[in-house]
Amino acid sequence: MDSLNTVNTDAVSGKRDKALVLGGGGLTGIGWECGILHGLAEAGIDLAGTTDVVIGTSAGAVVGAQLTSGLLGVQELYERQIAAVEAGEASGSLGTSAMLRFAWEVARSRDARSFGVRMGELAMAGAKGDDSGTTPSPQRASIARRLLSHEWPGPERRLVVTAVDAETGEFAALDRDGELGLLDAVAASCSVPGVWPPTRAAGRTWIDGGIRSSANADLAAGYRSVVVIAPLPVGAGPIASPRSQAARLADSGSRVVLITPDRAARRAFGRNMLDPSRRASAARAGFAQARAHVETIAAAWCAAGH
Repeated sequence: MDSLNTVNTDAVSGKRDKALVLGGGGLTGIGWECGILHGLAEAGIDLAGTTDVVIGTSAGAVVGAQLTSGLLGVQELYERQIAAVEAGEASGSLGTSAMLRFAWEVARSRDARSFGVRMGELAMAGAKGDDSGTTPSPQRASIARRLLSHEWPGPERRLVVTAVDAETGEFAALDRDGELGLLDAVAASCSVPGVWPPTRAAGRTWIDGGIRSSANADLAAGYRSVVVIAPLPVGAGPIASPRSQAARLADSGSRVVLITPDRAARRAFGRNMLDPSRRASAARAGFAQARAHVETIAAAWCAAGH
């Protein structure tokens, strides 16, 4: 495993009963996660309101920040996803050349850190602006509008956001006690190389936390019950899959439930996870899928108390 270089070395410490892990997956992933969470809440399982920590990567960082703001419930977040797409909402796409470059770098990287360096080089070479300046990228501006608060939640609503240092490839778990503000942290976690420019903050240059893993579920090690909601369930080469991370958590004694998109959700996502027009269909698919996981999650979640 690559080294874990956290801005706050106790980022995932504290009460260790329940951990909610929200993985990356673009705009469709945001919608689907909100649908899953709302569907479970409708069935009486309030993951967001009863977890001890939310660990968010990329799309999951956006959802996690919204959930822990305390300003809206999961139903209201779901309704935001099925609403009409706002004018000016940023959209993007991983082109064929970027995908080929991604696959090539995966194949020739010996570990997640070296892969992070290669992806950082790609991101910085294609950067079209400086996110530390007065002209934010469309992606950062969309995140700024989407977040309900730009302040980290208090200690009673623990949030951990993942990112990767574009120059060193080091992985970071960011929280309220670190150097980055919430908007910088979430923007960093969503800075997809080849699509959006890297985020510059706290004297460092950051890229998507999904470069290390689409969910980074291993940050939940030591928690009694863990629910991992992962829009992108696969891994490759040095990139650990949510499935393999969930299996290791289970082997260590945690009760783990991994939720990945079913066939209907995958159809709803379409071919471009960064297409905002697909967000509503993804949210509805998540809401429908939630019913299939109610009993399993209830058994695992309730076993941890509260």
